[in-house]
Amino acid sequence: MAAALCPCRALLGRRPRALRALARPARGLAAHGQTHFGFQTVSEEEKGEKVYQVFESVAKKYDVMNDSMSLGIHRVWKDVLLHKMNPCPGTLLLDVAGGTGDIAFRFINYVRSVRERQLRRKLKHHQNLSWQEIADSYQEEAVKPLGDSQVVVCDINKEMLKVGRQKAEHLGYSEGLSWVVGNAEELPFGDEKFDVYTVSFGIRNLTHIDLALQEAYRVLKPGGRFLCLEFSQVTNPLLSRLYDLYSFQIIPVLGEIIAGDWKSYQYLVESIRRFPPQEEFKEMIEDAGFLKVDYQNLTSGIVAIHSGFKL
Repeated sequence: MAAALCPCRALLGRRPRALRALARPARGLAAHGQTHFGFQTVSEEEKGEKVYQVFESVAKKYDVMNDSMSLGIHRVWKDVLLHKMNPCPGTLLLDVAGGTGDIAFRFINYVRSVRERQLRRKLKHHQNLSWQEIADSYQEEAVKPLGDSQVVVCDINKEMLKVGRQKAEHLGYSEGLSWVVGNAEELPFGDEKFDVYTVSFGIRNLTHIDLALQEAYRVLKPGGRFLCLEFSQVTNPLLSRLYDLYSFQIIPVLGEIIAGDWKSYQYLVESIRRFPPQEEFKEMIEDAGFLKVDYQNLTSGIVAIHSGFKL
């Protein structure tokens, strides 16, 4: 289904871990092409259709529900992701499953801020510049506020992208931003195109996570970075019990009240429980060829940020 790395290329430059990955069945694949949709067992084709329907259904209320479900904490988690990324002017970012634009907008804000600080430092160190030279510096900033940075938001769901475009127009984002319909398991981009690949709260919904990771590796430039923000396994036993209670008893109710959709949010809660824990997902990222893979737990492991490099 995806343009996965060919065996020869996949093994070059990888550790023996890659041999183990090739020798075992891909995660999520069961006999007769079955997989999971939340706690249900469905065919792979059916899962793709069901996940599409979920996000098509919740797209218009997606951001409101994120605030309601997380009490706004998702905003902090995403800010941490951007600070971990620490992009500079000129960075090319691919944000996969980024439909409503939260990561893209933060990226643009972050790069603009870095660019402004660079300009202030430049002017401070050149205090003898003429008025015309200072004006030219500000003119350059006005023409290229992102310093050639670009972010491409790629999502398979057209409704999510539609909401993202509407938000971008409303908030005034246009420079350095593009929207592409695409499948994370078969990205519509050439090899080695991007400096950073991000996926936030999206990878657990994929049918073949291993293929998506291979695609992430393929489209990153050498030295490029993979960053994934995703719900994970809570490390505090007491918090874990409270979190389960909140997830299964409260979140579907909020989904019904705010979005008129109990079933979609029941699925989203179940999908979190089916996603591999931190160490197992770390190994999957390494199996795709990434090096220096690590993760950072946030809010006692409710979410984790996994990072890896294409070296």
